[in-house]
Amino acid sequence: MSDDPNTAGQDRPDGDKAMDDELAMRLAEETDLSPNQAKRLIEKHGRDYEKLRELAATFKAEG
Repeated sequence: MSDDPNTAGQDRPDGDKAMDDELAMRLAEETDLSPNQAKRLIEKHGRDYEKLRELAATFKAEG
């Protein structure tokens, strides 16, 4: 698997997807993102939690 942020979330093993799902739920609980928004953010930007929290602060929750 590549560390290229442009391919984050592509061709991930099932264990990685489960980790992403858990991270997305944590991010959604701690920010104003929906779980779907959190998953998309992880797919696009990777798993750096501090970076994800910073990015999440710029989003509005789905209504």
